[in-house]
Amino acid sequence: MEFSPILALFVTLLITLHCVMSWWRQRRRYRWLPPGPTPLPFLGTPKYMDQHTADKNYTMLSHKYGSIFTIWKLSEPVVVICGYETVRDALLNQAEEFSARPIIPTLHIPSKGYGKVVSISGPRWRSLRRFAISSLRTFGMGKKTMESRVLQEANYVTQEVAKTEGKPFNPLLILASAVGNVISSVLFGEHFDYNDPKLHDLLSHISRHGRSILSPFNMFCNVFPFLLKLPVLPKIVFKEQSYLQKFVLKYIEEHKRSLKPEAPRDLIDYFLLKIKEVEHEEDPDFCDMSLLTVLVSLLSAGSETTASTLKFCLVFIAHHPDVQVKVQKEIDEVTQSLRAPGFGDKPQMPYTNAVIHEIQRILDLVSTALFHAVTKDVHFRGYTIPKGTTIIPFLTSVLNDPSQWETPERFNPGHFLDEEGQFRNRVAFMPFSTGKRVCAGESLARMELFLLLSALLQKFTFKLPPGAERRDSKWLHANKRDIMSYAELCAVPRALPTK
Repeated sequence: MEFSPILALFVTLLITLHCVMSWWRQRRRYRWLPPGPTPLPFLGTPKYMDQHTADKNYTMLSHKYGSIFTIWKLSEPVVVICGYETVRDALLNQAEEFSARPIIPTLHIPSKGYGKVVSISGPRWRSLRRFAISSLRTFGMGKKTMESRVLQEANYVTQEVAKTEGKPFNPLLILASAVGNVISSVLFGEHFDYNDPKLHDLLSHISRHGRSILSPFNMFCNVFPFLLKLPVLPKIVFKEQSYLQKFVLKYIEEHKRSLKPEAPRDLIDYFLLKIKEVEHEEDPDFCDMSLLTVLVSLLSAGSETTASTLKFCLVFIAHHPDVQVKVQKEIDEVTQSLRAPGFGDKPQMPYTNAVIHEIQRILDLVSTALFHAVTKDVHFRGYTIPKGTTIIPFLTSVLNDPSQWETPERFNPGHFLDEEGQFRNRVAFMPFSTGKRVCAGESLARMELFLLLSALLQKFTFKLPPGAERRDSKWLHANKRDIMSYAELCAVPRALPTK
């Protein structure tokens, strides 16, 4: 027994030595990484891994360390890139090197390794993404056929809004129903009535699924993935994902029974034909599981974000009635009040287009792009980033970069108008990210935003409920989550001018 203190001291020294050696090896391996806050032993910098506070924390860190800095997930480095020039250099100038995805356990496990088309890496994601985009184009993404779908939905939306009779209402469900119907008609050929409980249930699960991805509990499981092997936790973590998979699976099974190879109806049919084409391959990219995960990915990604942006745009315009009047005047002049605005009217509606883009910039819906990873050791801006390192593109810093925007802190449609009042694209406008991992549904989202907003503003003037106080763009941005979820508006029918 008299040796126990000596033994305890020896064990303590061994543990200390192990910690010191581990720290030294880590520092040696990552000595060429960008600077950043000092990580805690074994814990990293957990404060800065919380995506809910990324806009505040990353802005502060970029002021201290520059446009590229390192934070830590336990003992793994995570490199954050900020500002237009740095993000462009990574995602465009070195697009291939920055095109991978890190493994995110809460997305990787339920798909049995296939992952969502937006979250997987390697050759598989390329073939699945290429096929998904090609199929969406077949159904008219960015073309007249898709415009007809959206215009039809715009008609349904205006009918639903008219039923509110100018009384306060929350437009989110109506907008989500419209956007959900557009994507569901493309994916599995279904159009729902706006009052269909099945549609409401689907939209509710899509919303909860989106929130769960960035929930503290899911992020904790991504840091400690062994928790997902426990008996009960997977059912909790993957609850919403499982619902969406079951929902989509019913359509897949029905399509298998009714498939006519000579007349494919939607994305499911095209994918099933592709599965038959490659079924002889040993480990094909196209199979039932990849079909399931692609559909869930496109359904969830193509619904809530666009609907939330539409809602924020309407609320923003209600707080800026002078802007709303100018947009409505432009719509009236172009359409002569005889028809709904079409996508081909965009060149003749530069102010409307500029307002939509500027509200998106102010909204800054997603502070960071979905995480990237480097495909090999990369020499970037004087640093060496080891293969597999997670990369976080900080999109907020691009949308507010003072070197790219004349008045980044202020709502200014002039950011997107030239000296002659014509619309101009801005290279730093990256709400959909950029490069090889740019949002696959960007063109559809842009079309929906323009056509649905134009149709609504042609028919209605949106006002704040009685007693509500008008707010500036800074306040609206700071409260965007509550606005998109709970804010109410009054849609007052317009007396359209006559010729």
